[in-house]
Amino acid sequence: MDLPLDYPTLRVIWWGLMGVLLIGFAITDGFDLGVASLLPFVARGDGERRMVINTIAPTWEGNQVWFILGGGAIFAAWPFVYAVSFSGFYLAMFAVLAALILRPVGFKYRSKRPSRAWRSGWDWALFVGGFAPALVFGVAVGNVLQGVPFRLDADMRAVYEGTFLGLFTPFSLLCGLLSAAMLVTHGAAWLTMKAEIGPVRDRARAIGQVAALAAIVLFAGGYAFAAFGGLGFRVEGAVDMAGPSNPLRAGAVAAPGAWMDNFAAHPWMWTAPALGFLGALAAFLGIRAGREAPAFLGSSVSTLGIISTVGLAMFPFILPSNIDPKSSLTVWNSSSSHMTLFIMLVVTVVFLPIVLAYTAWAFKVMWGRASVGELTVNPDLY
Repeated sequence: MDLPLDYPTLRVIWWGLMGVLLIGFAITDGFDLGVASLLPFVARGDGERRMVINTIAPTWEGNQVWFILGGGAIFAAWPFVYAVSFSGFYLAMFAVLAALILRPVGFKYRSKRPSRAWRSGWDWALFVGGFAPALVFGVAVGNVLQGVPFRLDADMRAVYEGTFLGLFTPFSLLCGLLSAAMLVTHGAAWLTMKAEIGPVRDRARAIGQVAALAAIVLFAGGYAFAAFGGLGFRVEGAVDMAGPSNPLRAGAVAAPGAWMDNFAAHPWMWTAPALGFLGALAAFLGIRAGREAPAFLGSSVSTLGIISTVGLAMFPFILPSNIDPKSSLTVWNSSSSHMTLFIMLVVTVVFLPIVLAYTAWAFKVMWGRASVGELTVNPDLY
């Protein structure tokens, strides 16, 4: 059966859609994680902390749809990637899920008792539920850029030879700190828009400026490490972009500095790192000047640019192997079938606009600043 789109085109489309879903998650649920990370530091007293929680209360559950969609897309479109990454990063994934579980439990149980110790404990649990995923997601990206210690045997069974502590290398920790700084900046920009004018907003502005500058410095450090620190992989030989999904036909080799190849070949790609830097700078200037909307737009653009930089640098690699580069998973050798990708694309074209429309409507309906005074008159607030 002839399909309207050829196999290589569908593979590239799904590579792009995976990036869209990851960026969507980082921009929407990212400010939730950033706000939770800021909770113990910008709010003093129960009233202020409840107000901070209620700046994200109306939307945090809906924002996690992007996380679920991203995981589902990887499972359906890139089954080899899903199998290798979720088995190799099992302990890290478990740590992230455990931290994320703290968020709904913390939101629901924090105010069940008036005890100060009880509420403080749940506030720190919410901090862990925000900061730990932000850090670990960045560490995971750092490991992917370095290459993951896995190999495929003749039966295409993945053998992971790494350890949990081995995930935390200097470069991966730098990426983790960049991720945390990026999302803390995003969360701070959100609080300047959503928290009432007062001390909480002022503290968020102070921390947000530092986080934005840290994001700029860490992004520059990550670029220098990738360009000059010996990172990169390259596909050698002819590439059959329409060939069957057989991970053992990658023909990849480790090539220090190769993550810069795509930028040299396609200068327009430099737009992505430029957006990463300029967006963070705009967030810093917006937060500093008290311009809430430009600050939040800047942090969103920075998030878009930083994540896009990683994806564009690695293309066509999705999950390279640093112990057996020939086992590396790429866009061309690890996707689902032609028919599966096409059917999923049709479903996505139908339902993704619905998700976007509902998200926009929900934000519009529940827009407005949270205040301490509102906590005494609205019984629906956390």
